[in-house]
Amino acid sequence: MEPEKEEATRPIVDQIKDYAETRFKLLKYEVIERSTSIVADIIIDIIIIITGVLTFLFASFTLALFLGDLLHSNWKGFGSVALLYLLITVLIMVAKRTFERPLINAMIKKLFK
Repeated sequence: MEPEKEEATRPIVDQIKDYAETRFKLLKYEVIERSTSIVADIIIDIIIIITGVLTFLFASFTLALFLGDLLHSNWKGFGSVALLYLLITVLIMVAKRTFERPLINAMIKKLFK
């Protein structure tokens, strides 16, 4: 028998089993691909956040020491930087709703890309 005729004469149940197995393998590979992509994104985001926090921390110390040198007192320099951050915090608290929606939309896009 030719291969085409053999395929046609196989019972429909066997064909459905093969189809189900193939679909299951495809689903499994898609889940693996998607999960590894999400894990890679999370790892990269964590590295970016850590690097950004360290940069921000050292920039803050540099600014505080610079202002301390200008004001001839380290505590005045560090106090000025603290007041600057307090002002930024108050502004963010006032405009919280403005920042909230774009952040939510960005997270949703990242999860469902």
